[in-house]
Amino acid sequence: MKAKKRQNKQGKIFIISGPSGSGKTTLLTRLIQDKKIGKLLVKSRSVTTRPKRLGERQGRDYFFVTKDEFRRLLKAKKILEWTKYLGYYYGTPKGPVENRLKKGKHLGLCLDLKGTRVLKKIYPHNTLTVFVLPPSLSVLKTRIEGRCRETNKKEITQRLRLAQRELLAASQFDYCILNQNLRVALRELKKIFIKENSV
Repeated sequence: MKAKKRQNKQGKIFIISGPSGSGKTTLLTRLIQDKKIGKLLVKSRSVTTRPKRLGERQGRDYFFVTKDEFRRLLKAKKILEWTKYLGYYYGTPKGPVENRLKKGKHLGLCLDLKGTRVLKKIYPHNTLTVFVLPPSLSVLKTRIEGRCRETNKKEITQRLRLAQRELLAASQFDYCILNQNLRVALRELKKIFIKENSV
């Protein structure tokens, strides 16, 4: 009697969310830099219409496209979820996500609330969500001002208003971690990943 062919275990989508300045991108980057975890988890690169920032590279940080190109991708249903933030479009390309999951590989994403909900709905059994909390709104304001020295006051105000709305949705996530100290927060994030993936 022939043994049944073992099916490949599907990969997982590891979403980290939180307000601008919470440290979510830094935490995901540091998590992937871990030698053990980095072999299992890769960062999903978003498509965006915003201009490249200093030090950013095409394909490494984002896939930078024009608004017309972004609309074409949407029309062709090649983007899983998208949002417009401060005048620019951001989206998650479908192809790379589908390929990774089928191969049993894990993907790390930094998404807003809307994007998190969409992917959780599309991949309910494959998606794990973590919300990163800042120590306080005043600390968040300082972080946003520090990272956006070239940003005008109106944009900073918009970011803070959005942050307040996002904080109210933290309870909808599978896990919440406080990023008061980056080292401690990263340790908590690693524990979550290891627990959920039996690393």
